[in-house]
Amino acid sequence: AFDKTVAKDNSLAVGYFQRGFVRLQLEMYEEALSDYHMAFSHLRQNPFIDYKQLGLRHILYAWEVLYSTAAVQCRLQQWQEARVTLDKAVVWRPEGRTAILDLARQRVQDRLFLEPMQVPLGEFFRPRKKEVEQLDTKDFLGKPKVISSIIPNDEYIGFEPLRPQKQGFYEPSVDALR
Repeated sequence: AFDKTVAKDNSLAVGYFQRGFVRLQLEMYEEALSDYHMAFSHLRQNPFIDYKQLGLRHILYAWEVLYSTAAVQCRLQQWQEARVTLDKAVVWRPEGRTAILDLARQRVQDRLFLEPMQVPLGEFFRPRKKEVEQLDTKDFLGKPKVISSIIPNDEYIGFEPLRPQKQGFYEPSVDALR
């Protein structure tokens, strides 16, 4: 399902984030690491993305993505890279709220695994009813209509741009007036 989601919208950072978490749980560490890197790159240098407008009551923070990236790097025994990633996460974390990252850096130094961040359980994309109703197909062009010419001497059948008018050609014939 996450593969289909990111295939339909490859800029959906939270899709990569969630797929990375699932792949980490399935011990697909290289793929999880790739997904977390994609999630971070799709944040486009923003400290967070608020998905409430789309119907997911969750805010994806850059520091959470980096923290989860470090968790995968720990599983891959890449301790130095994990430490560098956590240092980068400190920069993205709001001022004065780095206690969880300080604890994580201590765990990495002691070579202990980190548990990745995730979207809270029970949170799903639920678009507003108004938005879902608008997903029905709409016929903006309407039904095609055949329009015949009102010009009596015009025997042309087909489609073409407007033709230059000829003097006297468009005047009704004597028979048409009767």
